[in-house]
Amino acid sequence: MSTKTNDYKRAYIWQLPIRIFHWVNAWAITGLVATGFIIGNPPGIISTKEATDQFWLGYIREIHFLCAYLLVAVMILRVYFAFKGNKYANWRVFLPFKKEGFKRMWHVIKYDIFLQNEETNGSPTGAVGHNSVAAASYLVMFIMGLIMIGTGFAMYAPTSTWFFPKMFGWVTNLCGGDFNVRTIHHFTTWTFILFAIVHIYLVFFHDWLEGLGETSAMVSGYKFVRRERIRQDEDTVLKKETPETKTKTSVLE
Repeated sequence: MSTKTNDYKRAYIWQLPIRIFHWVNAWAITGLVATGFIIGNPPGIISTKEATDQFWLGYIREIHFLCAYLLVAVMILRVYFAFKGNKYANWRVFLPFKKEGFKRMWHVIKYDIFLQNEETNGSPTGAVGHNSVAAASYLVMFIMGLIMIGTGFAMYAPTSTWFFPKMFGWVTNLCGGDFNVRTIHHFTTWTFILFAIVHIYLVFFHDWLEGLGETSAMVSGYKFVRRERIRQDEDTVLKKETPETKTKTSVLE
C-alpha cells in the first residue's frame, strides 16, 4: 500500500490579543448564561431576614452586567483587530461566501460528519486559520452577540442611570414590548449554548483527527501547518526548529 508523508512546520497563527479576546469572551458568555438563567427564574430562598437585608439577586445582576460590559468591550476590540490584526484575524476571513468558499464549507461539513476525507477533491480542511464553516459560524455568532447586547441593555435601560444602556431604549419599541425583548434575549442565549457545545466538540475532534494542535493553539498561538500551505504565506511566522520541535510528519493512507 502506497503512503504519503506530509511535512509539517510549527507556525504562529493566533496573535496574543486574539487569544485574550477569545478567553475573556468565553468567560463573559459563561457568566452571562449562568447568571441570566438565575435572573430569569430566581429560586425561592426562605430566610428570616428582612427583604431589604437580602441582596443576593442584586449581586447576581451586577455580575451579569459586568460580564455584559466585558462582552461589549471585547466585541469592539475584536472589530478593531479585524482591520489591524494579521490575515487570520482579518474581517475578510469571516466572509467565505463565494463559490470556492461554499465548496470548502460543504467539504468541511462532510469531513466533520465522516462522509469525506481531507484530500478528496483537492479541498483540504486543514485550514491555516479558521476553516470556512468556522469563519461563517463566527460571523453568525457575532450577529447573535449584537442581538444579545441590544435586547439585554434594552431591558436594563428603564432602571439604569448611565447613558450607555439608555441608548438601547428604542429596541423595546422595535420589538413590540418588554415581553418580546425578553423572549428574543432568552432564545438567543440558547444559540450561544448550542454553538459552544458544537464548537468545543469540533475543536477536540479536529485536534484528535488531524493532530495539528487545534486545542492548544488558542493558548500558545501555534499550530502545525503543512509546509506547502504556508510557503506563500508572508504573515505566518515559523518557529525555529530545535531538537525538541523537529518537523512533524504524518503518514496518510
